[in-house]
Amino acid sequence: MISDVFITCAVTGGGFTVRSPLVPITPEEIANSAIEAARAGAAVVHIHVRNPETKRGSRDTALYREVVERIRDSDVDPVINLTAGMGGDLVLGGANAPLPPDPAGTDMAGALERLVHVEELRPEICTLDFGTMNWGAGGDYILVNTAATLHAMAARVKKLGIRPELEVFDAGQLVMVNDLIEEGLIDDPPLIQLCMGIRYGAPDDLTTLMALVHRLPPNAIFSAFSIGRKQLPYVALAPLVGANVRVGLEDNVYLSRGRLATNAELVQRAVEILERIGVRVMSPEEVREKLALKVHA
Repeated sequence: MISDVFITCAVTGGGFTVRSPLVPITPEEIANSAIEAARAGAAVVHIHVRNPETKRGSRDTALYREVVERIRDSDVDPVINLTAGMGGDLVLGGANAPLPPDPAGTDMAGALERLVHVEELRPEICTLDFGTMNWGAGGDYILVNTAATLHAMAARVKKLGIRPELEVFDAGQLVMVNDLIEEGLIDDPPLIQLCMGIRYGAPDDLTTLMALVHRLPPNAIFSAFSIGRKQLPYVALAPLVGANVRVGLEDNVYLSRGRLATNAELVQRAVEILERIGVRVMSPEEVREKLALKVHA
């Protein structure tokens, strides 16, 4: 068990659908929601952006720029964590005719193209999704992150002096994590996010979680979360296995059964849970020191 943890708020996500009217869509809404989450106790805000018209996830650097500038100009100073997961969306044409891909859902970009917004805005953290996997209940969607792409992205992020958060969705992806650490592409301490409960990824039961924990690099700093109704129980579980905490509307839209949440309310509930079990919530400044982050702006 660890007695000091930091909370990450995953503010909006980049999925195709929006499951709650409280999910922020525009850059102003995303920034305001991140600011409110920081005031509630989130030390880190994990940012995707959405096309304001279609509401779908976007890689538009201008949208990221507006969100980041609004947060940096606010009266709070959370650690900004930008996704680099967009640009790996592949929707095949069907079981009997997989090619050409379906253009309506496919968004494939090169390794450096996926980092354009990160290179320009220089957050302290950006995420790298550490594997290719089927996603969702059936269908032809694949989240694509090849070994070559991850090597190229990790090398570029290291050169930029940005801390990568390594998103792990299943046990085999930790093999890739260890390979890149051994190759010197990931600086110490490695920062890892265990993403549980995503369909066709690692289930969110305790046995699976502990199997992943036992395969982590020995000096890793890590967080663990589950999507949906297990999100808040995982707030209490995470410190017991040595993990930090993540909540937010990217992963779960409910505060309780039938009660839609805001990001700030999810963070507030996480703070309450942690304090009631004797775990102290860390500040952004403490997280910067713990992770040896470089402030670029």
